[in-house]
Amino acid sequence: MKFYSRKLIKPGDLNARNTLFGGALLRWIDEEAGIYAMTKLDSKHVVTKYMSEIDFVSSAEQGDVIEIGLGFKHIGKSSISFSCEVRNLFTKQTIIMIDNIVFVHVDKNGKPQAHGKTLENLQLIKNK
Repeated sequence: MKFYSRKLIKPGDLNARNTLFGGALLRWIDEEAGIYAMTKLDSKHVVTKYMSEIDFVSSAEQGDVIEIGLGFKHIGKSSISFSCEVRNLFTKQTIIMIDNIVFVHVDKNGKPQAHGKTLENLQLIKNK
């Protein structure tokens, strides 16, 4: 798993308990995973199809810096899948785990469309 982006937890990211609001975190994960899918498929025409069970392991507080990690899982005809871990940058404590996030490549009408990528040509761009 590679950690691609970092976020500083600010007052607007907090819930009523003054810890990181889960909805804000899920928005960041979806955005980061979507960008990662776009880079792997060389297309901006991807949509989130599915997120598996979300496991909130620990929390984050204002002033914490978190990092979002993604790991490639599977490539399909029109889809690509990743796992995700978010952790505290400094303590490395896991905040959230998601086993499977699936994105689908779509046409101009939003229908699934083959992306033309294979595991072999993804290996050529794995460092993107």
